[in-house]
Amino acid sequence: MPCGEDWLSHPLGIVQGFFAQNGVNPDWEKKVIEYFKEKLKENNAPKWVPSLNEVPLHYLKPNSFVKFRCMVQDMFDPEFYMGVYETVNRNTKARVLHFGKYRDVAECGPQQEVDLNSPRTTTLERQTFYCVPVPGESMWHNFRIFPISWKSFFNPSFNAYVNANQARVSPSTSYTPSRHKRSYEDDEDMDLQPSKQKDQHVTARQAGNVGGLQWSGEPKRLETEASSGQQLSSLNFSSPFDLNFPLPGEKGPACLVKVYEDWDCFKVNDVLELYGILSVDPVLSILNNDERDASSLLDPMECTDTAEEQRVHSPPASLVPRIHVVLAQKLQHINPLLPACLNKEESKTCKFVSGFMSELSPVRAELLGFLTHALLGDSLAAEYLILHLISTVYTRRDVLPLGKFTVNLSGCPRNSTFTEHLYRIIQHLVPASFRLQMTIENMNHLKFIPHKDYAANRLVSGLLQLPSNTSLVIDETLLEQGQLDTPGVHNVTALSNLITWQKVDYDFSYHQMEFPCNINVFITSEGRSLLPADCQIHLQPQLMPPNMEEYMNSLLSAVLPSVLNKFRIYLTLLRFLDYSISDEITKAVEDDFVEMRKNDPQSITADDLHQLLIVARFLSLSAGQTTLSRERWLRAKQLESLRRARLQQQKCVNGNEL
Repeated sequence: MPCGEDWLSHPLGIVQGFFAQNGVNPDWEKKVIEYFKEKLKENNAPKWVPSLNEVPLHYLKPNSFVKFRCMVQDMFDPEFYMGVYETVNRNTKARVLHFGKYRDVAECGPQQEVDLNSPRTTTLERQTFYCVPVPGESMWHNFRIFPISWKSFFNPSFNAYVNANQARVSPSTSYTPSRHKRSYEDDEDMDLQPSKQKDQHVTARQAGNVGGLQWSGEPKRLETEASSGQQLSSLNFSSPFDLNFPLPGEKGPACLVKVYEDWDCFKVNDVLELYGILSVDPVLSILNNDERDASSLLDPMECTDTAEEQRVHSPPASLVPRIHVVLAQKLQHINPLLPACLNKEESKTCKFVSGFMSELSPVRAELLGFLTHALLGDSLAAEYLILHLISTVYTRRDVLPLGKFTVNLSGCPRNSTFTEHLYRIIQHLVPASFRLQMTIENMNHLKFIPHKDYAANRLVSGLLQLPSNTSLVIDETLLEQGQLDTPGVHNVTALSNLITWQKVDYDFSYHQMEFPCNINVFITSEGRSLLPADCQIHLQPQLMPPNMEEYMNSLLSAVLPSVLNKFRIYLTLLRFLDYSISDEITKAVEDDFVEMRKNDPQSITADDLHQLLIVARFLSLSAGQTTLSRERWLRAKQLESLRRARLQQQKCVNGNEL
């Protein structure tokens, strides 16, 4: 361990120490943040912090220090809480000051009660985010690697800490200003208790509720043994409530994240790395199937929330834990093989980046060979796939996103598992991805666009609510004849807008709200795609293995884990390299374009020039060159000429291909 366990196991004790030393002086809060910042700098300390992404919730100790890598799915209204409050001993009349930060339930002993009228009470504000695991995160993230030196990235045995010790759970004793209902788990327990015990239970709960405020007395020791899957089935939520994951089949914990500082820096769809204090107190749970009993616990003068909103915003803590954020960082990327921050200036002096860049050429050659085999021997298609995988929107000029490079790989064999296995190859290379099977049924029934549910006051996620740099693979080879209904037409329109403008228009019923995005879209199809694409490359297989699954499996198994790690670093790192074109090369490109127009004015347009410049940009970056050279410009022209010739040849064979 890099340091003692107290700050990991009992962070509230550390906070209490600073509060006791400084009293109501607000400096104690800054000292707490600085303390944990320094702790996380010691000897790779972050790898010792249990992660909700890797450790099941029922193994984590309540009120312990945890981390969570997540996407902001929704932002709830700000809430008020007691930053400082005072308790009074009913017997001795002794008064004690408490802090409410990083807590949900008031700390109140068996002989104490909260003095709601104390002049020393201060009310503060915090923001609540609803956060979900990063949608489409690849499975190789389970082996998160924390950098020491750049060479250690390629050691497959250098894996992250995973806490395998089951912890016993003790409830929190912190204050919450929110008006919570009874614990759902407690209500289930009450049904199994004798009537006398039920009465005692209800009396105790009533004694701890004044004016919509709740606190707990002596903590009871509990043990959480059910897995998250068992918890889901036992809660028996009605259909409107779910964990609101954007992608179907996603797993992992959703969390209510309480942010105390600089919450204006974060927005919906941002990917965050959070460090904070885990809160899973059963008192945070609400009753979900008896709105009448639930509403009877609320002050009608204070509560303006609907029962549905209460149910959605205060789910059981065993299902949706709370994290009180001490430190939060917006992530540029989620590749665990790279340093978290890859700003252009810092990357120039980073030893890891400079060390990897010196080995870039052989990595590119190996990756090109690997993808050529994955594309059945088509090296030209492999070149364009590399350019696609490193492409990113680097700026926006008015409404036009510059840098997007949607590729349509046509000529994919129909009724074959090729596209499925090609996606699996891509999945092994990129940090986050999703394969959309474009069938009539999926287009008509899947929810693509997030929409606002005003009854529950939440943003209901859709399939296109994805973080930046997600690889979206659209498989059109499964498309059969059929009729698109109105939702299907809207979904196709949403995909077209995403590809063309890199934006998704969220549905707020009375208006549309535009959310810019940066999603890499790769389309596989038999003929030309029904969707718009920046570039169409027709697949020309040089081999057709009799067993596609066996061929792709052998291709993956033949690649060393260290080599795969190099590919993953390569594809992420090159997105963040700076790029420029010198005045000399700009003049040469302009002259070249004029000559091309003279020779063939019909086939060369301004759009073709833009396409050439995009290909030249990513071709240069793929070789580690941050400026365009004459050599790379000529190579871009050659690639485009080969691609166009192939499409023209296909048009002659199949008149409807273009």
